[in-house]
Amino acid sequence: MKFYSTLYFKYIVVTLAIMFFSGILALLATNAYYHRVIKEQNDAKNIAIVQDMTQYIMENEPLNLEAYLQTLANVGYQLYVVNAQGQDAFYGSDFRLKELDDSVKKAVIEGQIYHGMRDYPRQLFITGFFANDLTNSVGVPFTYKGEKYALFARPDIRLLFNEMHVVLGNMMLISLIISLIAILLAAWYLVKPIRALTVATKQVARENYDVEIEIARTDELGLLAKSFNKMTQDLKQQDETRKSFIRNVSHDFQTPLQNINGYANLLKGKELTNENRLHYAGIIEAETSRLSNLTKQLLLLNSLDQLAYKKSEKAINITEQIERAITKSQWMIEQKELAVWLQLDEVIFEGDETLLENVWENLISNAIKYNRKGGEITIKALNEQSAITIEISDTGIGIGQEHLPHIFQRFYRVDEARQTKGTGLGLAIVQEVVHFYNGQIEINSKENKGTTILIKLPK
Repeated sequence: MKFYSTLYFKYIVVTLAIMFFSGILALLATNAYYHRVIKEQNDAKNIAIVQDMTQYIMENEPLNLEAYLQTLANVGYQLYVVNAQGQDAFYGSDFRLKELDDSVKKAVIEGQIYHGMRDYPRQLFITGFFANDLTNSVGVPFTYKGEKYALFARPDIRLLFNEMHVVLGNMMLISLIISLIAILLAAWYLVKPIRALTVATKQVARENYDVEIEIARTDELGLLAKSFNKMTQDLKQQDETRKSFIRNVSHDFQTPLQNINGYANLLKGKELTNENRLHYAGIIEAETSRLSNLTKQLLLLNSLDQLAYKKSEKAINITEQIERAITKSQWMIEQKELAVWLQLDEVIFEGDETLLENVWENLISNAIKYNRKGGEITIKALNEQSAITIEISDTGIGIGQEHLPHIFQRFYRVDEARQTKGTGLGLAIVQEVVHFYNGQIEINSKENKGTTILIKLPK
């Protein structure tokens, strides 16, 4: 990567550009303030000072005018004196431009005050304030020994600020150098974690999810680093889930396929009894049905994952759906001698009939399948103000606390050692459908006590 295309270089350029343009804007704003406020105040201040000078001259006429004016020049003023006869003299350092209109001189001699600083042509305050021109001065009349004079004066900027402008120049230079160093350090401090993120991103692209960025910052980059670390952990977990999913799918497909293949070969036997033939055909039919059910569940999950499932929104009577699901499982309920208790409000929900049926059938099937013989099932459907609440409880074998955080994961089986038939996708589908409708699902369970699943669907 070329240096001028890096964020480090761009940050420095942008910062310098900001400094430059902010300096220009500050200069323009200061210049406007100078011309509107300071210029007139400076003119009035200097007129007052020069009037004090001339007042002292007129009150002390025996003094040596030449010596007094030279003394004023020595303490920091540039002076120009002219009388009615046109005789003039300069005191102090030379003016850069000495031209002054005769009408101005005559007007001041006759008693007017000259506001040269206030009326000096408008320009940048730096050049205007420091312009060493006779026209950029103030003029005051005075009389000395009965003769009229005009005194033009301005502070000797060169004398007053000779050392100061060196100090200011050095200060600005040092400030600029320090600013540049600070910009470089700030840019490095800003870009360093981004470089670390870039390296880490390349590692993640190679499917190395063990990378972790250590950035002890609380700003936006620190939050970004924390989010990145969380993302890598999530990706790692998803990768493990994906691999586990593939293994489980392969296993769940392979087992019934092997059974189908094995019993199909047995059916070829010529000496099979009719009873065995029917038994083997029944096993093949059951395994085929299992594969079909597994395929449908996988397709449904994939559609929900990809948000590809098209909702068929219509008014669904959930109460009737739950009753139908119980009726379908009546033979299993009777076989286990279960007591089913119902508390069902008339519950109507806008949703997809197939998706919702799948939820109730899965939950009721689990409540039967994992219940103890002679146990109970309690089903509630409550039509509350802001949500629909469905609660299904059983008195079955329950689930260990260590399994509850994983119970909604696909293919997760708590009962592998118990040989209960199932795909391990039922609760995963239930959760996906509930979330599909922006609902909430909770599960509470204790081993050998039973399980309660609570679902809330927003109206």
